[in-house]
Amino acid sequence: MQILTEGRFTLGLGAGENLNEHVVGAGWPSVDVRHEMLEEAVEIISELFDGGYVTYNGKHYRVDSAKLWDLPDQRVPIGMAVSGEQSVSRFAPQVDALVAVEPKADLVESWDAASGRSSSRKIGQIPVCWNPSKDAAVALAHEQFRWFGGGWKVNAELPGTAAFAGATQFVRPEDVAESIPCGPDVEPIVDAVSAYWDAGFTDVALVQIGDDGQEDFLGFAEKELLPALREASRGCAGSAGQDG
Repeated sequence: MQILTEGRFTLGLGAGENLNEHVVGAGWPSVDVRHEMLEEAVEIISELFDGGYVTYNGKHYRVDSAKLWDLPDQRVPIGMAVSGEQSVSRFAPQVDALVAVEPKADLVESWDAASGRSSSRKIGQIPVCWNPSKDAAVALAHEQFRWFGGGWKVNAELPGTAAFAGATQFVRPEDVAESIPCGPDVEPIVDAVSAYWDAGFTDVALVQIGDDGQEDFLGFAEKELLPALREASRGCAGSAGQDG
C-alpha cells in the first residue's frame, strides 16, 4: 500500500476485538495478554520494515527467516489505537502515531511524554452521518453506529451481533445524535473536529456512516466542509492536518 499510494499510507494497529478474534477458536485473551501479543507483533513488523531476514522467538509468536521483498523507499509509519495510560506507556515508544476516538488532552500529553517526540502525529477518528435530511441521518446513525456510545472497553469484549444488540438496546436516536454529527450542516462537524484540535491532535479522520451517499458526502466535503475546517483551524496549535 505504501508503494501504491506513493508514501501516503499509515499502518493502523490495535489490540483487537472479541467479535473478530474469537472465531478462530483460540479463546479471547485478557487485555494484558493482548497487549503483550501486540507488542511482539509490532516488534516483528518493525523489523520486517527494516529489510533483511527476520527471525523472532517471543512468548506468543515465532518467525523463521521472514522477509518483505517489496519495500517502499519511504518506511511505513505505524499508528496505534490507544485509550488510556496502559496502552500509551506501552506503545508510544514503539510506533509513530497515536490513534484515538476521544478528544482527550491528557492522552496527547501522556503520549508525547512517553514517546519523547512531541512532533509525532496524533490522529483522531470521528464518525459523521451527512445527509440532506437530518432525521434520515439520525436514523441511519442509530441503525449502524449506536454501539459507538458504549466505549472501547465495552465494545472490545462483545463476542457477537446479539451481544451488540443487547448492549445497545436502550440507546435512543437522540442519544446517538448527541455524540455523532448528523445532518446537512457544517457547524456540528466543525465543532466536533475543533475539540480534537483543542486537545492537541494534529490530524482528524472523518468516517461517513453508511454505504450510500459517500459520493454526495465527498462533494459536500469539497465544497463546504473542508473550507470551513480550514477557516476554523487557523490559530489552533494542534491543527497540522485534516484527513477525510
